[in-house]
Amino acid sequence: MKKQISLVALSAISLGAVSCGNAPAHTVETKSYPVYVGAIDAHQNVKLHFLDGVNDLPYLDADEAGGLIGSFLGTPTMQYSFSLDKKGSVVTITRKNTNASAYDDGAYMKMDFDKDTIEFSDYNLFTLKAGASTLLDLTALPGYNAQGEPQLIQKVETGTFDRYGDVLKLDLKKYNIDLIQQGDQYYIPMQTISDIVLAPSRMKNLFFNGKVLIADSTNAEGNQIYYDAPTGERSKELAEFGYNEFCLMLDTVYGLRDTHEIDSFDNFFQNVAFDAVLKGSSVVDADKAVYRLINDYLDDGHSSWSGFSYLSGQINYKPALGPSETRYINNAKIYRAEREKYYPEGVPGYQEVGDTAYVTFDKFDLLYLADLEYYYTEEDPNKFSDKDTIGLMMKSHYNISKNPNIKNVVLDLSMNSGGAVDTAMFVISWFLGESTLALKDTMTGAMCSTTYKADVNRDRKFDANDTLQGKRLFCLTSPLSFSCGNLVPCIFRESGRVTLLGRTTGGGSCAVGFGSTAWGTSFRMSSQKRMSFLKNGSLYDVDRGVDPDYAISDVENFYKGDQNTPRAVLTEFIDALR
Repeated sequence: MKKQISLVALSAISLGAVSCGNAPAHTVETKSYPVYVGAIDAHQNVKLHFLDGVNDLPYLDADEAGGLIGSFLGTPTMQYSFSLDKKGSVVTITRKNTNASAYDDGAYMKMDFDKDTIEFSDYNLFTLKAGASTLLDLTALPGYNAQGEPQLIQKVETGTFDRYGDVLKLDLKKYNIDLIQQGDQYYIPMQTISDIVLAPSRMKNLFFNGKVLIADSTNAEGNQIYYDAPTGERSKELAEFGYNEFCLMLDTVYGLRDTHEIDSFDNFFQNVAFDAVLKGSSVVDADKAVYRLINDYLDDGHSSWSGFSYLSGQINYKPALGPSETRYINNAKIYRAEREKYYPEGVPGYQEVGDTAYVTFDKFDLLYLADLEYYYTEEDPNKFSDKDTIGLMMKSHYNISKNPNIKNVVLDLSMNSGGAVDTAMFVISWFLGESTLALKDTMTGAMCSTTYKADVNRDRKFDANDTLQGKRLFCLTSPLSFSCGNLVPCIFRESGRVTLLGRTTGGGSCAVGFGSTAWGTSFRMSSQKRMSFLKNGSLYDVDRGVDPDYAISDVENFYKGDQNTPRAVLTEFIDALR
């Protein structure tokens, strides 16, 4: 029995029933609920199924699960087809790429309801996003406008480094999670689809509060639709399932599990005495345990709290910060105070001090993703905002090109906490002529790299005129240089063409992922996609950070000068380097 899964938007999911198989004795109650994408009503109901009178643990049947997966992983404009096949105890969803590409062999997700397993022939191909140049491409910039003209960034053909991942087979029985075949119906826990397919690939968790189904990255504490539901306890079935599912999700998706020396999260929770609380009836206590897991034990910079379960409500709980976050905040106070001493009105994005140009920004931001042509229609580059990373690079390049006295260019990432990977690649390309981002999927073992060039001078060409040719290049770093603020100087170091000044960077190798519990808690964490640099055909992750070529022990010397000329001390130091 095979049927095509319609590639429709979430607001028009086709939800149907199926038949096949033999049944264990479960009573099933089916109810329809409104679907929201974030806070937007999708004008569509979804059917959720509840077994044996347990009304807080929803299941999807196979067609509904396939419809959700097809809606999130494909759109009508993508040349992908999804089909669903049922044979005995096995349900298979197959994705095929119907146009010619490097990825046209197809991939499947196979659910065995007898063995309680989920198997992906190639998880990365099954969840591949539109326009991706590699299996793990993180960038959103398309490279072309609607007219087919080059735009901002070019993905360079440099051969391929793609290494396909292993078959991913999840043994749900190991976690006491059941796939239920009831007569000719197939029921999958909704949270399992959310944790394994939607959240890791599309950053969409499924939240059910007893009244509506919400598809969103987090249940941010301001989401009144989510919290407009009764608080209280959870069923013992949800408590038990939720604990097991939480362990499955973290074991599978958390990108730094090996680095944290966690063999399994079940063992970890027992070691720190969280298991009984996470399995208990009190949702408030379970949520506090998740909060402490993120805060005290993962404590990796990318992992952070988002929101309590609707059953807990929006409670006031702010425990002491973990060691890394405490250290980060204390360092931030020191650097901020020294910067404000010399820049009481705020540091300018672009500044010239003698023969040295300083380019400073504290986050890799892309403000005009919805209107990328703005970068070409604005005539005066000096009108670009300092808060927009690409615009600031264009403004800085324009001014440096006009001033022949500029010999040195310093990229100040000393208080940069990260941001959009696209803009990091743009910045590296400006400095080096091209940039290479290497990624490893810790869940599947897949590895790839993508090389980029940037159109910094806005002529829709990618050539030497977009680079800082002939200039001496420097990057200022500190322990606050995190995520992309850490990746960029790591790549600079390996290039051998940029001198690093300051202090060791703060690390942060994994892209941000979004997680949730079956009872509705929400958080951010380090995902399975680990950013790396490529050297000698091998990938090296950047979590430890990178040491400077020249250490600056006194933070004041990052900015020191007189009232009229901040950074005079650093400029003098740079000029003395040979």
